This record gives sequence, structure tokens and C-alpha cells, in this order.
Amino acid sequence: MNSGQPEEQGRPIGRRVLLGTLGLGALGVVAAPTLQRGLESFLGSAADKDPTGLTGLLPNGGGFRYYSVTSSVPHKNASTYRLKIDGLVDRPATYTLSDLRAMPQTRMVKDVQCVTGWRVPGTPFEGVRLSRLLDLAGVRAKATAIRFSCFDGAYTESLTLDQARRADVLVALRMQDKDLGHSHGGPVRLYVAPMYFYKSAKWLSGITVTEDVEPGYWEERGYDVDAWVGKSNGRDDDPTS
Repeated sequence: MNSGQPEEQGRPIGRRVLLGTLGLGALGVVAAPTLQRGLESFLGSAADKDPTGLTGLLPNGGGFRYYSVTSSVPHKNASTYRLKIDGLVDRPATYTLSDLRAMPQTRMVKDVQCVTGWRVPGTPFEGVRLSRLLDLAGVRAKATAIRFSCFDGAYTESLTLDQARRADVLVALRMQDKDLGHSHGGPVRLYVAPMYFYKSAKWLSGITVTEDVEPGYWEERGYDVDAWVGKSNGRDDDPTS
């Protein structure tokens, strides 16, 4: 586990600001692959330095948009990253990035659906099944849910224990067949394939097994706790899995 001074955290950005500026997405971007990669890199870097967080609402050629609920997010790498698993478990643990990479990896290709409307088809994700980490930790009998925390210092999410044990829920290390970059929530993020993308928490740092479901950041601001694509949040999108 790391020690030292607490990292500076950005100021949270509310749902009204996020949704009130989604019209920027109508600009659209169509680019050749080289330009697309350059644009993605530029937007990711710009979003990390944007004190408003609104840069994240601009689309890029890959179809993704950069969202953060804080004005800045610390960067982690192979030497500084840690994932802590605690709560109602018999064997709490802290994993490095190397530890996670050494475990059996699962790859899946699914559509990504954002609750704000955009969709990116056929996106590969690869990582460790969350169920494996829970089995290694030894979940106690009275546990029914999982709480996820992130090293941006603000974002949280939750799943029921049954949801977390699905085969299509990953602690993801790779996306689009490359290591997860910072702008996409790297080096490690949650990936919940059948749910809206806000459930797939970026910059994952903690997995806490709990007795009850604790609503996450966006659920406290009006989104559904159970976020099945096409069956929640008043939307009828096609399922992603």
C-alpha cells in the first residue's frame, strides 16, 4: 500500500452542468484513423487540464467522450497504482498492476452505451473477472453488495453481489486492444458490459464488500441504481449483451 501526503482532488461537477452542455456533441467528428488517434490524444490531454470538465463533452473520432466529475485526476502507473479489496471479506488484499496482469485475463467485445445517448459498437475490453477477485477475498455470508471507489477522489459506484459475479463484469486493464490510458480510466477501470457506461467506473482504486447497496455518484443525482441498458433510466436502447 502507498503512504505519503493525500493527493489533491478536483471539485465535483454536477449532473445539471453535464447534461446542460450535451449539445456540444452535435458537432460530430469524422476523421481518418491517424487524425482520429491524434484527436483522441488531444482531447484526453485537454480534458485533464480543463478546470470546468466540459472538454469531456466533445466527441472524438473513436466515438467516446471524456467525462470526469472533478476538474483534475491524479495519474497512476505500474509503480504507483494499487487496488484495495476490503469490507466484508475474510482476506482483504491490495493488488499492484503487475499482480492484476499476472492473473487469468478475459477478453470480450461488446457495444458501449452511454445514458446520454451515444453508443460505440464492438469495443474490446480485457481484464480480470470481478468474480475471481471476490472469490480470492472470501466474501462473508451477510454481504449482498459491492461499493467501488476511484482515485479521482469523488466518483463511486455500486453493484449487487449477484450482478458483480456475472461473467461479463471485469476489472479491466485493456480497452480497444491496448493498455487503458488515463483518459479512458486507466490504468484500471470497472467494466459492466450489460449496463449503461456510468456503472463502469474509471480510475478504480477500491472494491469494498458491503451489507447493502450504497448508491453511487450519479445515482445520488437521479440516475437508476440498476442500470440495465434499454431497461432503465427511461431509455429503450438495444441491449449491449
